[in-house]
Amino acid sequence: MKTDEASKTPTIFLVSDSTGETAEKMLKAALAQFANAELALVRNRYIRTEEQIKDVIDEAKAQSGLIVFTFVSQPLRMKIREGALNSGLFAVDLLGPLLTAMSHHLHKPAHADPGRLHRIDTEYFNRVEAVQFTVKHDDGQNLYGIPKADAVLVGPSRTAKTPLSFYLARFGYKVANIPLVLNLPIPSELAEVNPSRVIALIIDPKRLMEIRMGRIKKLKTEVPNYANIESIVQELKFCRELYSKNPKWRVIDVTGRAVEEVATDVMTSLRKKKIA
Repeated sequence: MKTDEASKTPTIFLVSDSTGETAEKMLKAALAQFANAELALVRNRYIRTEEQIKDVIDEAKAQSGLIVFTFVSQPLRMKIREGALNSGLFAVDLLGPLLTAMSHHLHKPAHADPGRLHRIDTEYFNRVEAVQFTVKHDDGQNLYGIPKADAVLVGPSRTAKTPLSFYLARFGYKVANIPLVLNLPIPSELAEVNPSRVIALIIDPKRLMEIRMGRIKKLKTEVPNYANIESIVQELKFCRELYSKNPKWRVIDVTGRAVEEVATDVMTSLRKKKIA
């Protein structure tokens, strides 16, 4: 372990049993109160044994450094405090007092699981990334990116492809959706997608007519044949024929079903395909 600057520069040793991100953020918040302060920062991540702690103490002693640490393990917290005290060093425990107070208040022990917060943060950012992907690939946009999708929804207009896509994205699924138009070929990019990831939506023609009529009424405009039952029957026939030519696509009937219910079927299908 080496400091970032010369030994005469005040040195802070950041010590953590995980990534050290929590400690570093808190340290930066504190440093904001010391304008133009020069210091060397030594980062010690994934410190989980007494031998590693001893090495950190020895180096900090050689540099007369300040130790700032976050450990979820109580024995390790005690060990680094004891080592710092015996070496005449200051050691600041950023996490221990809070964990102790919360344990008493909640009447239960902490998990003592290093990296737990980082895993939660990772899940959060994965969901954010999924939503961003889904926005970018909504309604047939940016087709070049659909091979990276976890799921690709296809179906005629007004079969809830967009709301279903965004609902799935909340669970971390990157979703693209592509409208199917009567007698128009499907995008060539769809051939690059693993067929087990393609979800083909179908609906009862009368229900689709009702939905489209409601859409026209809301928009206060006329779209030729958009809500015509004969045209809708032809559209759905076209879709079913397309689906039959792609037997590995998962066909889901959305008639009268809530988005949440359909999403459960989609996620179940994706998980089964992944296991298989």
